[in-house]
Amino acid sequence: MRRLMFASIILLACVVKVGCVIPMYSAEPDRRARQLIFISEGLRHIPNIWERLWALEMPDVETPYRTHGGVI
Repeated sequence: MRRLMFASIILLACVVKVGCVIPMYSAEPDRRARQLIFISEGLRHIPNIWERLWALEMPDVETPYRTHGGVI
């Protein structure tokens, strides 16, 4: 029982280190290049999405001078 458990742990460690069982990209170089370009274009937009999410691209709403805020 102990040998079976040890063998399964070793097998699992080897499978995890090898990588994906099903290849993500095509084996043809031209098609693989197109796939990689498509994925990199998607990753290029992440900073813009992050700025929109956190509203970093919005104009500053604070006034450049101090206001009283109360009734005068």
